[in-house]
Amino acid sequence: MDEGHVEYSEAVTRRDSGQAETVAANRGWWDREAVDYLAEHGGFLGDADLVWGPEGWAEEELRVLGDPDALAGRRVLEFGGGAAQGGRWCAARGAQVVSSDLSAGMLATARRLDARTDGPAPPLVQADATRLPFADESFDIVFSAYGATPFVADSAGLMRELARVLRPGGLLAFSTSHPIRWAFPDLPGPEGLTADGSYFDERPYVEATWGEASYVEHHRTMGHRIAEIIDAGLVLQALHEPEWPQDNTETWGGWSPLRGAHLPGTAIFVAVRPGR
Repeated sequence: MDEGHVEYSEAVTRRDSGQAETVAANRGWWDREAVDYLAEHGGFLGDADLVWGPEGWAEEELRVLGDPDALAGRRVLEFGGGAAQGGRWCAARGAQVVSSDLSAGMLATARRLDARTDGPAPPLVQADATRLPFADESFDIVFSAYGATPFVADSAGLMRELARVLRPGGLLAFSTSHPIRWAFPDLPGPEGLTADGSYFDERPYVEATWGEASYVEHHRTMGHRIAEIIDAGLVLQALHEPEWPQDNTETWGGWSPLRGAHLPGTAIFVAVRPGR
């Protein structure tokens, strides 16, 4: 080995990964990648916008949370909020917002955006979304755009925790990778259009360095995602599978206009906690 050169071993596998390993790996990964992630995708996501996925559909267009004018005075939690762009969008419309994230690095990028953004800045809380530090029935709306849901091992427990902090009649909305994507290679070109795996294989995707997990992403079938919502005592209200807009020419990892013309990339789940 050359002096000053450090060799390391990386591996990518599909294997079981429990909650503790998943939390440690993903907290570390997002802490390390936070600055680069914002530099690469910040222009697309905006500083105070709620963009539901790589397709680029914004809340102003989809109205997943309902009438924007009705957000004023509502208590809102953004879980897995990253740099809190969605939280700022809600706060600008008069909502009382808290934005939480597992990663201190991502919350640090949120503070940098706060400093350069006009308008209210939501309070930031570092928390594992499966163990939120909030009282029962604290929020009218709980939402996330690609945060937390694919990055926790206990996604059923996550749904129960989100239901716990929702008030009766409250709304849960979250987006995540569409389950069908897991059967296809995560590649933006033609090679990403041919299934090479089983949609029913729910083993997580694990990246490891020196045998230790450094990034973990979990898969659930559509049926299991819906079952977890229902088992948490919530009522599924809508399921959006947004098409790729013709004016979006961006390539973002495995997302691209080519694949977006053939396969859904994002699923947005909307549920309510029944009133008393």
